[in-house]
Amino acid sequence: MHAPSEAGVLADPTQQESSSDEGSALVQMDTAKSWTELGVDPRLVAALEAKGIKTAFEIQALTVADALAGHDVCGKAKTGSGKTLAFSVPVLQRTLEALTPPEGGKPRHIPGNPARPRALMLVPTRELALQVHDVVAPLAELVGLRVIPVYGGTDIDRQIRKLQKGVEIIIATPGRLIDLGERGVVDVAQLETLVLDEADRMADMGFMPQVEWVLRRLDDAHQTLLFSATLDGAVDRLVKRHMNEPVFHEVASDGDTVDKMEHRFFQVHQMDKVAMVASIAKANEKSLVFVRTKRGADRLVEQLVRDGVKAGAIHGDLRQNQRERTIKDFGSGRLPVLVATDVAARGIHIDAVDVVIHFDPPEDHKAYLHRSGRTARAGSSGVVVSLLLWNQVGEAEQLQKKIGLALPIVEMFSNNPAIQDLANFKPSWDDAVLKPLVAKTATAKARPGAGRRPGGPKGAPRRGRR
Repeated sequence: MHAPSEAGVLADPTQQESSSDEGSALVQMDTAKSWTELGVDPRLVAALEAKGIKTAFEIQALTVADALAGHDVCGKAKTGSGKTLAFSVPVLQRTLEALTPPEGGKPRHIPGNPARPRALMLVPTRELALQVHDVVAPLAELVGLRVIPVYGGTDIDRQIRKLQKGVEIIIATPGRLIDLGERGVVDVAQLETLVLDEADRMADMGFMPQVEWVLRRLDDAHQTLLFSATLDGAVDRLVKRHMNEPVFHEVASDGDTVDKMEHRFFQVHQMDKVAMVASIAKANEKSLVFVRTKRGADRLVEQLVRDGVKAGAIHGDLRQNQRERTIKDFGSGRLPVLVATDVAARGIHIDAVDVVIHFDPPEDHKAYLHRSGRTARAGSSGVVVSLLLWNQVGEAEQLQKKIGLALPIVEMFSNNPAIQDLANFKPSWDDAVLKPLVAKTATAKARPGAGRRPGGPKGAPRRGRR
């Protein structure tokens, strides 16, 4: 394994010291790194500074120098940590250097039919493709490179026409890329750099066969940059099979994300559940609400609108332009409430989300962390609220154990004044629907005869009826 490069610190002073798994870089952040110190091309430094980006976030400081040196890189980082620039800057620089004439000047564009990009950024969802494009495209334009996003749900013929004009960097979802490849529109064999963004989400969504399809078509001489919130399971197998002595870096764990959030678990009544969402939304500027089904998302939006709350939904049955417009309105603040299904929300990267509401319980603790991570981004704090019916309380207790929480689950109504300031509301164990298990165990042990079998001393066989 290559030795990891020296790393810097986020400009944001709230970032914590990083910790790592075995094989990861253990780095204590003590000084901020400028892009120039990381070896970034002056043309890109100027483009970054023109956008107000003057120092590197932690994941960027850790990975950029290794990526620029040509190493394969595995970055373990939570959503919202700045990983898009961590892979975009090296991709832009390597592409820029390859296309710049020896005498200098603007990069040479190479038209192609099929298109032969120099770099491919593979992402799990169309929303994430657009998010990455919004970061990469302005920088690429400033240095004279062409970037095209391709994803499903939009006119493929229009994408084909753009690709035929030539492109240096493609940002793609797996399914649409395969469609274009099978039509002979895109040839990825000569890629210099492959980025796998949110690799764990691609695994969760069943995209690993499509990722393997892409990897089988690449020549050996390419660099792979993989970023993921976890590096186990299918992601670990992919790393071992397809990456060449990768450098590992980790900047944050799920626990770090949990600690930056205020978690509230409320038992609510079915008839008051929508009113709870409305009350929370009215007390905050941006509320992101998670539901399990597309129909449930549409129904909740209708109910909130009737309660006087402006809301919009995103899910797989909506046209792409509708989804883009809704996300844009939510990000700008024109739409205070966004209701989303899990799959549709996997590419959402919107800053300043005040509260995440679990209207329907997540499938598991990983889904809880991923949903909740839409708030508490880039070092900021956030509030996460779980709305539980009476028969979901026990399941929520088990979820808390898995993510290292021990918080009271309290009964709550939509007219409770505490909803106006959930960040400072402190639920009490005295009001808990279920008391903590440790308290139950301690009480049981303190009772006389606790732990004995009925009908006899401890360990004695129990008598049955004949």
